[in-house]
Amino acid sequence: MIGERSAKTLPNLQGPAAWNRILADRPEAMPLSEATSADIVVIGAGFAGLSAARRLNQIDSGLNIVVLDACGIAESSAGRNSGFMIDLPHELNSDDYAGTGDDQAITSLNRKAISFAGEAVEDYGIDKNFFDSAGKINGAASSKAVEHNESYARHLQNLGEAYEMLDAQQMADLTGSRHYLSGLYTPGTVMLQPAGYIRGLANGLRRKGVRIFDKSPVQRYAREGSTWKVVTPAGSVVTQKIILTVNGHLESFGFERGRLMQLFLFAVMTPELDKDALSRLGGAPRWGITPSDPMGTTMRRIDTAQGGNRIVTRTCAVLKPNMQLHAKSLERAACVMQRKFDERFPQLAGLNMEFRWAGHLCLSLNSVAVMRELDEGVYSGCVQNGLGTARGTLTGIGAAELACRVSSEITCHFSAEAPPRKLPPQPFREIGANMVLRWKEWRAAAE
Repeated sequence: MIGERSAKTLPNLQGPAAWNRILADRPEAMPLSEATSADIVVIGAGFAGLSAARRLNQIDSGLNIVVLDACGIAESSAGRNSGFMIDLPHELNSDDYAGTGDDQAITSLNRKAISFAGEAVEDYGIDKNFFDSAGKINGAASSKAVEHNESYARHLQNLGEAYEMLDAQQMADLTGSRHYLSGLYTPGTVMLQPAGYIRGLANGLRRKGVRIFDKSPVQRYAREGSTWKVVTPAGSVVTQKIILTVNGHLESFGFERGRLMQLFLFAVMTPELDKDALSRLGGAPRWGITPSDPMGTTMRRIDTAQGGNRIVTRTCAVLKPNMQLHAKSLERAACVMQRKFDERFPQLAGLNMEFRWAGHLCLSLNSVAVMRELDEGVYSGCVQNGLGTARGTLTGIGAAELACRVSSEITCHFSAEAPPRKLPPQPFREIGANMVLRWKEWRAAAE
């Protein structure tokens, strides 16, 4: 058929989506089970897809919108990330902070994403514990990391950005861990309960008349005259326009082949900590720490309002160009993360993790997203470069605006980006990248 695109690969994620499992009243799946029609079909119900649906509804509340997802709501990548919705760029040594270049532009855009999400929380009555404007800390566990934080603080001061330096005792008082030499607190990050936020977003959209079908993987779509037909295992949708918000699975549909780096990151979560464990731990009930080294270890503590008194540890990465992850990769990562947890919290060392899981993310070599019209009436809001909460929200908004011929700062920014650079051929891509990842993990050391 003309313009036919078939999905070559469906999500393959090891382990449970723990953020979803720890919440009560998990919704039942609502798969598409009939032939229907829509003005616009959004493929993917994560941060990008649901943000696209919300923006479409804002632009024209009369649009007939259908959202399809291969997994359950908040069971895919949206329920598997660390829940940091960050306003500032990750790079601590960026020379661009001192100027007026891309870092400032990205910060402005990220804050638009946070504002958009915050308005959704208000509009849809989402539990504000799932959208906590608490800020975050860049933790430093080595002298080199301390220097990175000090350099970052100087850049922030030059820009007039708020921050606070924390010493080792303050870090221990906050976290219950004496692992950190210092920390750099910045207030602009929102700490999500990602599954709770995504569930709330989906529920709010449904009340607005958006039809959302999960457990409905798109097998293919094809042009039929002046429309597109989107096919799932038990149904189909005829539509004028399609928005793909499937992140790395953009490649599954045949776009940007050989240009996207398909990575899996790993995380573990403790069982709910009892009174004895909480007493031994100490510290505050909620906090989030990102490492100064990108290959370091991210840590979060949450409380009962977010799914129980628990600690989340995230580290390790593996490149899988075919997007197929094996259980042994998760097993290896879980062992590393247990060691990282024990090092940080010797008073809880050996505590068995209740959940361990993998999440899929996608990067381009030149750190660009793919937010453009791919074919007549087919738009993309994909390739989040590991920043799925904020960047996914932005590219979802932008794809919706492109589909409705609306121009904004978001569409102008992403439309001006270069295409993703071509990657080295296989098998050098996978072998070489994973060797580099292992070396970077080793170099990150205590971070």
